[in-house]
Amino acid sequence: MQSIHLGIAPIGWTNDDLPELGGEIPFEQCLSEMALAGFEGTEVGNKYPKDPAVLNKALKLRGLTICNAWFSSFLTTKPYEEVEAAFIVHRDFLYALGAGIIGAAEQGHSIQGQAKPIFEAKPVFTNEEWRRLCEGLNRLGKKAAEKGMHLTYHHHMGTGVQTAGEIDRLMENTDPRLVGLLYDTGHLVFSGQDPLAVLTKWIHRIRHVHLKDMRPDLRNQGISEKWSFLQAVKAGVFTVPGDGCVDFVPVFHALKEAAYKGWWVVEAEQDPAKANPLEYAIKARSYIKEKAGI
Repeated sequence: MQSIHLGIAPIGWTNDDLPELGGEIPFEQCLSEMALAGFEGTEVGNKYPKDPAVLNKALKLRGLTICNAWFSSFLTTKPYEEVEAAFIVHRDFLYALGAGIIGAAEQGHSIQGQAKPIFEAKPVFTNEEWRRLCEGLNRLGKKAAEKGMHLTYHHHMGTGVQTAGEIDRLMENTDPRLVGLLYDTGHLVFSGQDPLAVLTKWIHRIRHVHLKDMRPDLRNQGISEKWSFLQAVKAGVFTVPGDGCVDFVPVFHALKEAAYKGWWVVEAEQDPAKANPLEYAIKARSYIKEKAGI
């Protein structure tokens, strides 16, 4: 039985943060092209039906499954009970779709959706906010475990958990039985971190993988011109594996050597008017087969 499953995020077709990107593309097209490109799973996008029965039927027709969906936590800025109530609704929706992973990212003080320079305006948590975040994640992890699911933390540009040091602090102060790491190559490289070093250090905590490549010239331009995260996305800073500067071969090797079990999800938010989603999905699938043998 294959231990690694390949998925692709819908964000290359329709963007959750920038709805105008791919706004005209129906979710049925998105799912059909994912299957056509050779993927077996997907994450949940903003256009997907909210009724699990309707979504499950559309997925089954195309041989796809749901593996994860983003959850915005506000543990540093809202009462825990409010965050937990939203989490339970999200958890139960994913459970009805057969997903085993819940990918959380702390959005308290996040600037990822704001018109602010991504590095200069990045939030930095206080010690008290770190305590609330880590304790809150442990509690949410227990709620995920009640359904046999795993909470995984998604480090992200423009948030309080972006750098390798911040990932270290989060991992060191959460329960490894309750909180895993969602490892994202693109966000680490954009942030100026060493993706292989983070992978090696926290391989035993990684429960979900996002494969995202980067165009370094656009990253450099974004830094010099103080772009926001969304400006960088619209400009095309991200792309699919094999189309940018990230060396995925050692990443693939390390994950396989560690007997990683779970999903590798291609995630590359681009403007579909500039980067045809099906074309780039096929490009990513071919690259992974060539370099990882999967």
